[in-house]
Amino acid sequence: MNRPKPSLIAVALLAALPCTAQQPADPTLERVVVTATRGSKAIDKIPGAVSVISIQDIEMQTLVAEDLSAVLSVLAPSYAPSRQKLTSFGESMRGRTALLLFDGVPQSNPLRNGAREGYFADPSLIERIEVISGASAAQGLGATGGIINFISRTPREPGTRHRVELKYGSQGHGDDALWKAGYTLEHKGRFDALLHLGATLRGVGVDGDGRRLGLEAVQGDTQDSRARDVFLKLGHDFGAQRLQLSVNRFHLAGEGDWKPVPGNRATGLPTTATPGTPPGRSPRNAVRTVSLDWHHGELAGGQAHAQAYKQDFAALYGATAAATFQDVRIAPQGQLVDQSEVVADKAGVKLSWVRPDFLFDKLELTTGLDWLKDTSQQRLAMTGRSWVPPLKFTSTAPFAQLEYEAGPVTIRGGARRESARLEVDSYQTLAFYKDTAVHGGERSFTQWVKSLGGVWRLGGGWSTFVAYNEGFGVPDVGLVLRAVATPSQSVDKLISLEPVVTDNREVGLAWRGALGSLSASVYDSRSDLGSQIRVDAATGVGSVLRVPVHVKGLEFSGEVKPVRGWTLSASYARIRGKTAAQQGAPVDVTLGARSQGPDKLVLAAAWQVAPTAQMRLQATRLASRHINVGRTVGTARLEERFRGYTLADLAATYGTAWGVFGLGIENLFDRQYVGYYPQSNPAGTNDDHFAGRGRAVTVSWRQSF
Repeated sequence: MNRPKPSLIAVALLAALPCTAQQPADPTLERVVVTATRGSKAIDKIPGAVSVISIQDIEMQTLVAEDLSAVLSVLAPSYAPSRQKLTSFGESMRGRTALLLFDGVPQSNPLRNGAREGYFADPSLIERIEVISGASAAQGLGATGGIINFISRTPREPGTRHRVELKYGSQGHGDDALWKAGYTLEHKGRFDALLHLGATLRGVGVDGDGRRLGLEAVQGDTQDSRARDVFLKLGHDFGAQRLQLSVNRFHLAGEGDWKPVPGNRATGLPTTATPGTPPGRSPRNAVRTVSLDWHHGELAGGQAHAQAYKQDFAALYGATAAATFQDVRIAPQGQLVDQSEVVADKAGVKLSWVRPDFLFDKLELTTGLDWLKDTSQQRLAMTGRSWVPPLKFTSTAPFAQLEYEAGPVTIRGGARRESARLEVDSYQTLAFYKDTAVHGGERSFTQWVKSLGGVWRLGGGWSTFVAYNEGFGVPDVGLVLRAVATPSQSVDKLISLEPVVTDNREVGLAWRGALGSLSASVYDSRSDLGSQIRVDAATGVGSVLRVPVHVKGLEFSGEVKPVRGWTLSASYARIRGKTAAQQGAPVDVTLGARSQGPDKLVLAAAWQVAPTAQMRLQATRLASRHINVGRTVGTARLEERFRGYTLADLAATYGTAWGVFGLGIENLFDRQYVGYYPQSNPAGTNDDHFAGRGRAVTVSWRQSF
């Protein structure tokens, strides 16, 4: 059988209670397995926050939009609004960065964050999504805002089964269609196997006014694109042990049949698109992930788990004659077109062992070791130049955690010691940065991260928790190194590799009963040495500031079942983040759209029409936001204006002997709007003033046999 991974660390405790809108209010909650915390625990025994988005929720939401970030925007309260693009700039969590995992394998690229890691697999592969809100070190580097673990499907029923899926979406304007086909083979016997093949073709949609949506020609777009995925999982159980191999190859690339047309921010005219061939090769994501997992359920009185993984990631960006690319030795000034590519290769090992009744009854020890090697770089694909030299990062982290259960109270605490080293060889910057020679060097750090928390189950379905968690990340090193323009510099003096350590303090209250459930929490998240990116309005060049970041917020989610077959749910998130304009300045600058989402309210009604038929109507309200009025730092503008909007969606499925039929309607009332990040971005231009999708209708069919 498919055994859960052992309960491990959570060296940083989780942070917020379960997103009850996604959890049924019944005793089966006790059996929810959460691998993002590296453990298997009943939710009401975790001193912090875990929400599990089920396969039913994923299938319903992807009827509305074939986009995992859109799923998170609706079902994870503190996740920022989806960009509806290949790029994920602005898709933050609790005012910070979330660590993305696929079956426990990190997908995020913190050394050179190109904001493309959100597209790594076909959504049809995902069986559930585990969301930890708030800072955590449970999975290592990068989770200052939380952890999002996408779990792939696993064969459950004995025998061999096939699954075929077809999906078609349109807005009725020609060349806007979405076509999708998928096939899954599952086998469970002496061994288990899962093979998935998926392909998706997307056209260019229209906004609520019927105007073609703009293309993000440089950072990347999912419109006018073709995607394919091949996934294989093989597993074998022998006694108390299990061995599992997973391989995934995902590729998404633009078709190159449309080109962008600038809008006009001054008049509110959105960016649009017209048929044509853009310069260079189309933007793309190419991701290969391989992992080998071993589990032993009876090793020295405990459970052991080991995972070895390899991930190769390449993101090609669109061609442009950007000022930073110009070099008169290659082409006349202003005429050199080039396109960048971020390449990140990771390899790692995760080891863990959990021992119940350690030393005495009810005391549980969790201990282990993580090792990571990450080599990231950014190059210019058309001319072969190096923009960011290879960044060779290695990290070793032993950890331990103790948990004690005394009746209705669970107390746990842990620590992790992160030792990291970054090596960079000597290199030369681009002509834009004066062909500056930079001496190579090495930087390292050692950091302890800690956690402590407790849960008190009050009875009657009520529980409360208090938790202190530390998470850590590193600044965008590549962004700093590529922009050196002063001679006689060396890597060991240029960059500060001191980690972004985030302290998250949180208290919460939850209730679960026959009529529904609710959860609420408030948190205070602080990093004295944070990392903020500022973009020069004149050149578009970004820089990294190491300044404090303070975020306070609250979250609420709940559901009620007033009558049989009906479920009403609501979630609300309020985030207030502050930082400093520069080092040593007061912490009085409100966090912008790159780091923080607006206040968000989601209301939904679900109706079980029949045993095999269900319907969900949902509405999302994003509140208006006007911040940092009149403020600038040098040539970087800080003022942001966002006019909020409300969007409604509808999804329904009906199971028959001939398969399951689905209907999804995104933007039910065909609302015309410009997205949160395009509206707010103070460095935005007429090329990225993107409207959101107008009404889109999707129909689907799937059959298992």
